Amino acid sequence: MDIEQKQVDIIEQLVHRASSCKVEALVPLIIEATSHPSLFAFSEILALPNVAQLEGTTNSVYLDVLRLFAHGTWGDYKCNASRIPQLSPDQILKLKQLTVLTLAESNKVLPYDTLMVELDVTNVRELEDFLINECMYAGIVRGKLDQLKRCFEVLFAAGRDLRPGQLGNMLHTMSTWLNTSENLLVSIQDKIKWADNMSEMDKKHRKEAEEVVEEVKKSLSMKGDIDSRGHKEMFGEPSGVMDYEEDGIRPKRRRHPVLR
Repeated sequence: MDIEQKQVDIIEQLVHRASSCKVEALVPLIIEATSHPSLFAFSEILALPNVAQLEGTTNSVYLDVLRLFAHGTWGDYKCNASRIPQLSPDQILKLKQLTVLTLAESNKVLPYDTLMVELDVTNVRELEDFLINECMYAGIVRGKLDQLKRCFEVLFAAGRDLRPGQLGNMLHTMSTWLNTSENLLVSIQDKIKWADNMSEMDKKHRKEAEEVVEEVKKSLSMKGDIDSRGHKEMFGEPSGVMDYEEDGIRPKRRRHPVLR
């Protein structure tokens, strides 16, 4: 079973239980959800009406915990640790895993130095063990560790819950992409039309050129026939030959007397 399907099953169970809980009974369920090793999405639980009722109560800090795991990072927890209940080791691990997913949203190449700062990891070996054992084996990310370049190249990362206002930004981005795609499609269609027209013109010019060539061939052939007939008429033997008979005696030329 892939991570998405596992999450769907877990979320359905937790949502069903939370829906029937009284407000004061939600605290252990929130702790369970934020500690679960296979759960990385919390917006469905956060959207429940009785969960929202935690706001303003003595247990409202657990609503903050749920929001932290839905949208925040390990760095966010450190900045607000004074007003959020101390996290258990399982929750700390989960929040660091979620931090990797957040970093992978905007960058597909994550430098080791950045990861070590964001995760409070002191050395490369510890960082690589965390990425392999707690992230890649968990199925939330896939990628390649590059020790020479000291970076993690992300090939896949599971998505996190949408942050407040993020949906509007996504819709704007999708709208911009759609408009760009439509303009590109129109441009491609225009180029295809131009190419078709050029192809038709090329066919027309080729046909005209072939017709000209045929005309030249015919003209040359006719000229050749005319020249051949003229040559025969000029140098050929006459159709009727007159024979002249000689008596075999060459006439002698008569010498005229010379007058003195």
